[in-house]
Amino acid sequence: MERGAGHRTGSALFAGFRALGLFSTDIPHVVRFSALKRRFYVTTCVGKSFHTYDVQKLSLVAVSNSLPQDICCMAADGRLVFAAYGNVFSAFARNKEVVHTFKGHKAEIHLLQPFGDHIISVDTDSILIIWHIYSEEEYLQLTFDKSVFKISAILHPSTYLNKILLGSEQGSLQLWNVKSNKLLYTFQGWKMGVTALQQAPAVDVVAIGLMSGQVIIHNIKFDETLMKFHQDWGPITSISFRTDGHPVMAAGSPCGHIGLWDLEDKKLINQMRNAHSTAIAGLTFLHREPLLVTNGADNALRIWIFDGPMGEGRLLRFRMGHSAPLTKIRYYGQNGQQILSASQDGTLQSFSTIHEKFNKSLGHGLVNKKRVKRKGLQNAMSVRLPPITKFAAEEARESDWDSIIACHQGKLSCSTWNYQKSTIGAYFLKPKELKKDDITATAVDITSCGNFAVIGLSSGTVDVYNMQSGIHRGSFGEDQAHKGSVRGVAVDGLNQLTITTGSEGLLKFWNFKNKILIHSMSLDSPPNMMLLHRDSGILALALDDFTISVLDIETRKIVREFSGHQGQINDVTFSPDGRWLITASMDCSVRTWDLPSGCLIDSFLLDSAPLNVTMSPTGDFLATSHVDHLGIYLWSNISLYSVVSLRPLPTDYIPSVVMLPGTCQTQDVELSEETIEPSDEMIEYDSPEQLNEQLVTLSLLPESRWKNLLNLDVIKKKNKPKEPPKVPKSAPFFIPTVPGLVPRYAPPEQNNDPHQSKVVNLGILAQKSDFCLKLEEGLVNNKYEAALNLLKELGPSGIETELRSLSPDCGGSVEVMQSFLKMIEMMLDRKRDFELAQAYLALFLKLHLKMLPSEPVLLEEMTKLSSQVEENWIHLQSLFNQSICILNYIKSALL
Repeated sequence: MERGAGHRTGSALFAGFRALGLFSTDIPHVVRFSALKRRFYVTTCVGKSFHTYDVQKLSLVAVSNSLPQDICCMAADGRLVFAAYGNVFSAFARNKEVVHTFKGHKAEIHLLQPFGDHIISVDTDSILIIWHIYSEEEYLQLTFDKSVFKISAILHPSTYLNKILLGSEQGSLQLWNVKSNKLLYTFQGWKMGVTALQQAPAVDVVAIGLMSGQVIIHNIKFDETLMKFHQDWGPITSISFRTDGHPVMAAGSPCGHIGLWDLEDKKLINQMRNAHSTAIAGLTFLHREPLLVTNGADNALRIWIFDGPMGEGRLLRFRMGHSAPLTKIRYYGQNGQQILSASQDGTLQSFSTIHEKFNKSLGHGLVNKKRVKRKGLQNAMSVRLPPITKFAAEEARESDWDSIIACHQGKLSCSTWNYQKSTIGAYFLKPKELKKDDITATAVDITSCGNFAVIGLSSGTVDVYNMQSGIHRGSFGEDQAHKGSVRGVAVDGLNQLTITTGSEGLLKFWNFKNKILIHSMSLDSPPNMMLLHRDSGILALALDDFTISVLDIETRKIVREFSGHQGQINDVTFSPDGRWLITASMDCSVRTWDLPSGCLIDSFLLDSAPLNVTMSPTGDFLATSHVDHLGIYLWSNISLYSVVSLRPLPTDYIPSVVMLPGTCQTQDVELSEETIEPSDEMIEYDSPEQLNEQLVTLSLLPESRWKNLLNLDVIKKKNKPKEPPKVPKSAPFFIPTVPGLVPRYAPPEQNNDPHQSKVVNLGILAQKSDFCLKLEEGLVNNKYEAALNLLKELGPSGIETELRSLSPDCGGSVEVMQSFLKMIEMMLDRKRDFELAQAYLALFLKLHLKMLPSEPVLLEEMTKLSSQVEENWIHLQSLFNQSICILNYIKSALL
């Protein structure tokens, strides 16, 4: 057992499936135009892979295969997408598979520029390499001194054949002819580092973004500055020009604002403030369309349309996830298709495990929606609620009123949310008599009927509210339910019991209706969190000493205790059937405990500590969220589609590190090779014919082979035909013919032998069967396995014929009958094929009972056989009686 567990790689129960809620990083997007489909496509980087969206509906078209490391820069031409990771970059065809890989850089690549049949790459050491795309060969290499000219931007000016423009962090720019490997011209610059280069719609004109926030419109043919613009928001991150007839330039900034500049009037015409909550990673105007595509590190991809009279942009379409790490995730509903997630960015969102088009955001929580509408959206930031720390949801009455209750960081009042309307609800639930700011809501739960919310406070008070009206419906305890802060509340499935636990280490059971304390018990350590599995009545408590206690709420006793985590337990979840308890801890491990056996059956490590873990109500996926990660990671349940060994792990088991899944479905090529090697866990168990010599073992033959042997005469009489079959009058379908050129009918065959006897030759019937011959051999060598195997292959009629032919009247002999009885004795001695021995012996006695007393040899064998059968049956009957008594006791006993 230990050897098999020790050779396990990763998790035996869960395999990485894919990530949800990831749409963009700080890598600029790439816009491509498909001449075949006449459509624009935008590609955004997501960790180790990239997404391709159709701009028309912003629907996901393709997800690329994963790369070994995170993508650090991207570029694209009309056919291929190029993505760099570390000092290597690859070319992707059809937005999915890698077709070319380019290796040669020694430092990390940070710039890529397609150049016809070539691709230009620049690394952080300012080494520029030009590659031929299809042969993957190096065409030219240029080395620059980082202290003098460190390349920070690259551009191929329109109509400039074989020429590239390079910008540096020192501020100067250089124009190179890459075919002749010559420096054509050096632009002195503006004593500020170049951050962005963009071709203007006019030939010879280039926009240059600087570290100071300036945008220089420069003519590189005459080295003349045409105009200058200045933004006070920091360095220019990206630049783009409208090409639909309006002379407008857009410039991005690190604080998420976008400035729109009129090139004719040379003035700022509009500001798109807070277009993203983080720096603008990339912005691109679509060719000859009033559409602006932007993305940022806030995990958002947005498309803006400029159709207003003042040239302002409005949001047209977007794909957005959380812009800050998650605080809580839980499955919503019973179909396992929606996951609710709360984040430190203050939003509550729902992600679909089926398709991205079913994702929706419930938005930010606002303290007073009416005041925000009255004063405008500019003041919305000041009235936003703090991030949600805990929430509970129930879909039973979601169409009637709010179905989600949430408590916020540092807030006393809890907010309600409406899932169907995708907005914050009408009520803020808090006790009217409490006005202190230092008291906060720490635990929430909602009843299975969806009518009541139970809220625990840091002061130890536990209150009940009506979800429909928001009215306070009572409190547990006279003054407060606990002396310390409430760490968890739960209500059973029938609204009979309410369970609360506090930081003082007490667990209390209350009557839900009259709020009376039923039972109180002390825990070994203060609890960190609590979770109730309503269907089974099992309560899990994660304690501060890194252990887990499992209670039965019916008996109110601890039924299981688990230890092994080396850090704070962040979250726990049950499998839908209540058999598994899955825990996530700050020691970066996810462990699965089997509740019936009380053993650890699975454990694996992650490179980032899991903060939340939740199991699908259908049991197909496990969802996790992690420290400093913006996505939700799905793990498929291997036990649903494969044979999994649930053997307990040894105490010295060291789990291995598993990588987080990417946005595409994981392709485990390496694992498939490893599974070819047989391991103790994957070898199928072959049951021996007899587990132990002392155990009575039955055969594997069907009942039809032996159960009706004594009733064969009745069955034959029942199945006897009532009348003989009639000969058909019609001629045969095929009339026999004689072969030849002329077809002739063949005459009927006539019997020309007049001396042929009509009496049956008895010599043929007098031949002994194979069964009789094997019995005669067994009488000599005392081995009856061959004879028994022949008998097992026969049907009921064949068995009766063989046993009937054992008597001397039918061609047998007394010795053969004695050998048959010895075969039955051998079967009873070995305690194998027990039911066959009984059936064969009963049929033998039925057929030959009149003859047995006249033969002393057979009578002696029958005497020994009778005592042996009686001994075996008495032993079996005592075991049967014992089992029946135990079953009757279990039925009648009051547990």
